[in-house]
Amino acid sequence: MSLGCESSDGDAHFNSYFDALVAELGHADRAAPFQSYCTGLLLSGERKSVEPMAARLEPERVQAKHQAMHHVVAKADWSDAAVLSAVRAQVLPAIERHGAITAWIIDDSGFPKKGTHSVGVARQYCGQRGKQDNCQVAVSLSVATDHASLPIAYQLYLPEAWAEDEARRRKAGVPDGIAFRTKPEIALGQIRAALLAGVPRAVVLTDAGYGVDAAFRDGLTELGLAYVVGIQSTTMLWPPDQEPLPPKPWSGRGRRPSRLRHDETHQPVSAKDLALGLPSKAFRRVTWREGSNTKLASRFAAVRVRPAQGDTSRSEPRAEEWCLTEWPEGEAEPTKYWFSTLPADTSLTALVRHAKRRWRIERDYQDLKQELGLGDYEGRGWRGFHHHATLCIAAYGFLILERAAFSPSAPGPAPYRAIPPLPEGFRPRGSPGPA
Repeated sequence: MSLGCESSDGDAHFNSYFDALVAELGHADRAAPFQSYCTGLLLSGERKSVEPMAARLEPERVQAKHQAMHHVVAKADWSDAAVLSAVRAQVLPAIERHGAITAWIIDDSGFPKKGTHSVGVARQYCGQRGKQDNCQVAVSLSVATDHASLPIAYQLYLPEAWAEDEARRRKAGVPDGIAFRTKPEIALGQIRAALLAGVPRAVVLTDAGYGVDAAFRDGLTELGLAYVVGIQSTTMLWPPDQEPLPPKPWSGRGRRPSRLRHDETHQPVSAKDLALGLPSKAFRRVTWREGSNTKLASRFAAVRVRPAQGDTSRSEPRAEEWCLTEWPEGEAEPTKYWFSTLPADTSLTALVRHAKRRWRIERDYQDLKQELGLGDYEGRGWRGFHHHATLCIAAYGFLILERAAFSPSAPGPAPYRAIPPLPEGFRPRGSPGPA
C-alpha cells in the first residue's frame, strides 16, 4: 500500500491529482504543506502524526516543516466538503470505468483515546476494541463498485454531553452550527448531501446500528433509495400476510380513532422467532463472492414481512419488505438478519450479495488506519480532526486512482517515491527513545 520507490510517471500523476485538490484550499501558500502532508501519509512509517512525517520529508528542516504541515491541518480554514468533492470528481469516473456504483455504505469507526480533552471523546462503543471504551467515533459514507470503494463524507459524532458543554465546545473549536445528532441522523445528512451533489444512486447498506432505527429507514425511503440494512434478532415484524389491527371502530363521539392496534392475541414476532419457525427447506446455500482461499457461502432465507416498529403511532401499516436471515451450517440458530426494500421479485442470491457488500468499508478503514494513519492524529480540535481525515481520504483516493488505471486482476501500480531516511537520532516528542 505505502509507496517506496521512484517513478517519474507516479510523480506526474501525483502532482496532477493534487493540483486539482489544492485549488479548493483558498490560499496558494497552503498548497505545498497540503501536498507534503499527503506525501507523508503515503510514505512508509509506523506513525503518521505531523512530526514524524515532517522528519521523513525534510530531515534537515524538521521544525519548519512541522510548523507548516501543522498549520494546514490544525489551523487553516479550508473546506473539507470542497476537497472531498474534488477527490470524488477525480476518483469516481476512474473506478466507474470498471463497473457501475452498486452501493452506498454507511458505517462508523472508533478511535481509542486517553483523557477527556480531544473533541468528542467519551466512553462509548468502540468498534476497534469491540467494547465500550474511551474513544472518538466518526460516521462515514462510502460509494462502492464491485472492484473499489471511496469514502465521500466523514463527520465526528459529538456525544450529547459534549454538544451541550459550551466551554468544551469553545476550547475544541466546535462550529456553532453543530448540534447533537444521532449517528443515523448524521448519516442521513451525508446521504442528502450526496444526492444534491449528483452522486449516482445505489442501494444503501448499513449494519444493525443504523438498520434498527425506523426513522433512518423511513428517511431512506422518502429519499427514494432502496436499502439492505442489518437488524437485531429482537427486531419486531409481522410475518407474511399479517399486519397490525385497524383503528378501533368510531363510537360516534369524540375524535375518530386513527391509530393501528395490537391486542393480546394479535402481536408481531421477533426476527429470530420468525426464522426459527421457517421450514428447513426455506434456507438455501448461497455463494456471494470469492474469498482469498475459497468461495464465501452460507445458508439464507428471505420472506416478505412488515416491520412493526412504531405501529401504534401510525394510521397505515408499513409497506412489505424483505427480511433476510443467515443461518450457517452447524450453528444452533441464525446469526444475522437484514431488512431490505429491494423489489419483491429480487432473487435470494441478489439479496445476499447486496447485504455482503459491506465488507468493502471494512477494507477501506483497514487501509486508512493501518497504512495511511487515519487514527494517528494527535490534535484535540474539531478542525484538525476533520482536516486530517480529509487528507487521509485524499491520499487514499490517489491510490485508488492509480489502481483504477489497471485491470482489477492485474498487479497494482509501481510506488512512486523514495522514502527519505529519518535524521540520525531523531526522537518524536514524548517518545522514550530514538525512532
